[in-house]
Amino acid sequence: MRLAHTLLCVGALLSARASHAGQAGTVDPQGALSAPVDTRARPAEIDGPAAPVPPAVVSRDAAGRVTMRAIRLTEPLRVDGRLDESIYATVPPVSDFVQAEPQPGAAATERTEMWISFDRDRLYASFRCWESEPARIVANEMRHDSSNIWQGNDLVSLMLDTFYDRRNPVLFVMNPLGGRQDGQVSNERTWNPDWNPVWEVEVGRFEGGWTVEVAIPFKSLRYRPGDVQVWGINVLRANRWKNELSFLTRVPPGRGQQSLLQASLAGTLVGLEAPSGSRNLEIKPYAISDVTSDATVVPTRSNEWGGDVGLDVKYGLTQNITADFTYNTDFAQVEADEQQVNLTRFSLFFPERREFFLENRGLYDFGGGGGDTPILFYSRRIGLNQGRRVPIDAGGRLTGRLDRYSFGVLNIQTADQPISQLRSTNFSVVRLKRDILRRSSVGVLVTGRSVGVAGTGRNTAYGLDGNFGFFDNLTMTTYWARTSTPGLSGKAASYRAQLDYAGDRYGAQIDHLAVGDHFNPEIGFVRRDDVRRTSGLFRFSPRTRNNAVVRKYSWTGAIAYLENGAGRVDARDWEGQFGVEFQNSDRLTLASSGGYELVPAPFRIASGVTVPAGGYESAGVRAAFTGGRQRNVSGTVAVEHGRFYSGHKTAMTASQGRVNLTPQLAVEPTYSINWVNLVEGAFTTHLLGSRITYTMTPMMFASALLQHSSDNHTMSVNARLRWEYQPASELFLVYSDERDTLGRRFPDPTNRAFIVKINRLFRF
Repeated sequence: MRLAHTLLCVGALLSARASHAGQAGTVDPQGALSAPVDTRARPAEIDGPAAPVPPAVVSRDAAGRVTMRAIRLTEPLRVDGRLDESIYATVPPVSDFVQAEPQPGAAATERTEMWISFDRDRLYASFRCWESEPARIVANEMRHDSSNIWQGNDLVSLMLDTFYDRRNPVLFVMNPLGGRQDGQVSNERTWNPDWNPVWEVEVGRFEGGWTVEVAIPFKSLRYRPGDVQVWGINVLRANRWKNELSFLTRVPPGRGQQSLLQASLAGTLVGLEAPSGSRNLEIKPYAISDVTSDATVVPTRSNEWGGDVGLDVKYGLTQNITADFTYNTDFAQVEADEQQVNLTRFSLFFPERREFFLENRGLYDFGGGGGDTPILFYSRRIGLNQGRRVPIDAGGRLTGRLDRYSFGVLNIQTADQPISQLRSTNFSVVRLKRDILRRSSVGVLVTGRSVGVAGTGRNTAYGLDGNFGFFDNLTMTTYWARTSTPGLSGKAASYRAQLDYAGDRYGAQIDHLAVGDHFNPEIGFVRRDDVRRTSGLFRFSPRTRNNAVVRKYSWTGAIAYLENGAGRVDARDWEGQFGVEFQNSDRLTLASSGGYELVPAPFRIASGVTVPAGGYESAGVRAAFTGGRQRNVSGTVAVEHGRFYSGHKTAMTASQGRVNLTPQLAVEPTYSINWVNLVEGAFTTHLLGSRITYTMTPMMFASALLQHSSDNHTMSVNARLRWEYQPASELFLVYSDERDTLGRRFPDPTNRAFIVKINRLFRF
């Protein structure tokens, strides 16, 4: 109750502030609001050519910028993918897409026609995708939110910058089979595919290609107050058999499909009128029943029946502020983690997969992340402990935008877990960001847990960060953070500064990172502490001319130097890499690397094998080939060999594999093997896995993830059936089984569960 009261009070204050801001009318290209005026009379200022004068629907300027006009409908479109309504005959389409690949700036070789229209309740986007060779259309994925839609299928993708802040758009992706993907973008960089709004799409075929009709309820979107709207818009068309990418607007070369994330490069959509001030309410209850066995707990559990109910509520305080509440939260339907082999002395990082923590996750990104950079907020610290689920009693979240500010407040209460002797704990996160300049932002992040990992005292982390974008390709990322943990004092801070130039022909990066030995964000992730890391990278990647086989070459050199807080050298690394990108999207990479690593204390690397403390030189070579995802058989095969601690290591990996047996049935195998021969002992590790997916319709699929690891002697199966029987309402059937294979030819299960879960969305 205290959590709900707090969030409601904050929401009420922000709602009142937003209502007043709703009278503010003029928005500059950076999103700044001027003095209060009537938004109905004065829409946002256009960052691009002047609005087209009816009956024209598009205007362009010499810089390649676009302004297009949305068409008001007198009656709703029939969304069937056929494009046979009168609008398609009476309103000229927007076309003339521009290539990003293979010939940046040239006209697209396959014509794309699009219409944007709306009625009182919904926004419509319609596309006619012409194909000179329709038989070569690549479409092999129907499953909702499959990454293969984005990576390996012909597609059209609609980007909408609904706040017109030129930074944080949403994307809707469609392929010729009706497969769909949706997601949010934060600060033009972070792609979150786990945003799942309610929307509708239907596709069709005609003699010269394929068609798409999309309907997006305004209730599914967040935008600035006011009836008259100006949004950012861009569209990507991907043609896989040609490996051609084209956009509505001209984009810089070298970014590929990622250019769609750059809202600052988008066109402008005018003429749009949307409902204002509506306070949408979504209630999503669930019920679950399960039978479980677990031989790893005392007393053991065998075929134990259980059941529960819970509730999620989403309430739109205004069009740009949303409150979420969750009670008795359950994540039984989430797919199991993909196993990894760890041949280092550092912890492995596993991605978040739980829906509640994934929505709007980009708002909480801090300091750039990646590699040795700590993560200040790592949501897997909540509700999970050493692979076991910790019950979540309740939680709440408030996210939104006010003028140039974005904010997020998160509070979660977990229950006791007697098995791990964990006490009930409250987790809280506060995030505030302010947009500055044209493509930059500064922010603050604060996290806290009422009971620390040690079981006593409160842990707190806080920090300031900045992301600065200059021109099209130059960015700078910086942060400073500090933690407070009972019993730890001294060097509890971390900071970073990175300068990155990511041009098409040239690339360069300089990075400096420092992490104190007592820096301890207990709702975060720290790969290594007590380190100061300085690194640099340079890339030269020229494009070929009139080469029918090769599109681009790439030479990259990178160095890194690491020392601890006392100035002791912990590691030196260097790498040189040569790469070839072929016209058919295949890639070949050859690399050579070397360096030095200090192991300060012995660590176990395999069963019966321990690496002693000391300094170790390393050197190695690696070759990798990646086959284009448009093929029925694709993936990456890599081999490497080199000096490894006191001996040598040879490894072979087959990853990101996919075999399309039919447009509905696919197998995604992975396999890695490491042959390690050290003075202390020799060993071999195997990691074998495969995901098998059968898609009945775009809204129903069955999948099974099978894995076996010789490193931790486990064999596991995680099988799921997901049916979205109506938009955002789902039925799940889940079976999981894990077995210990150590010394056993026919191992018994260590834990097993069968789960049935159903939820239902009620929208008001």
